[in-house]
Amino acid sequence: QVQLVESGGGLVQAGGSLSLSCAISGFTYDYYAIAWFRQFPGKQREGISCLHVGDGKSFYADSVKGRFAISRDPAKNTVYLQMNNPKPEDKATYYCAKDSSPVPCQIVVSQGMNHNGLNYWGKGTPVTVDS
Repeated sequence: QVQLVESGGGLVQAGGSLSLSCAISGFTYDYYAIAWFRQFPGKQREGISCLHVGDGKSFYADSVKGRFAISRDPAKNTVYLQMNNPKPEDKATYYCAKDSSPVPCQIVVSQGMNHNGLNYWGKGTPVTVDS
């Protein structure tokens, strides 16, 4: 059974750093993408970053580009989202999702919740940024 489990959320000071993890289990196929989404209260989840495990390409939404970094540890089957210089407006619940479609990460992030290939989700980890 495919499972994605996020961890690492919590309270961070504005301008600090925080690393979120997405542990993946239950499948061994090496051609897929992992996307990070976030959700503000009362809003729809938005895509912020994506890493394609097969070709190593990544993509970032403008809102986090230059501040957040996505990476993967194949040995741990874990994808990370390094949040550098977080801002109070980054306060949200962060989710990772597995994408099984063949489209590039740019499409996954830009389509967000309208993208049909997001077939597995974690339960989310909350992040609060203290100013």
